[in-house]
Amino acid sequence: MTETTIPEQLLHLVFGGELRSLDSVEFKNLDKIDIVGVFPNYATAYAAWKAQAQKTVDNALMRYFIVHMHRLLDPATDATRQQT
Repeated sequence: MTETTIPEQLLHLVFGGELRSLDSVEFKNLDKIDIVGVFPNYATAYAAWKAQAQKTVDNALMRYFIVHMHRLLDPATDATRQQT
């Protein structure tokens, strides 16, 4: 009998917006933050981040970020994972 394993969910949030200046991470308008989505692993989050970043390449003040939500939800588990 073959046992199916479900991949571990390592949630990642991708979001972005226009910054006030190039040397800060303060957004110009919080009402216009673009929430791209929540993704089950880094690879899919990275693909979404890259697609959004490429769409806005002409605006130097637009920045997109990947937040490792799984680290925020369970920091102890992540610390253990990094040591192995």
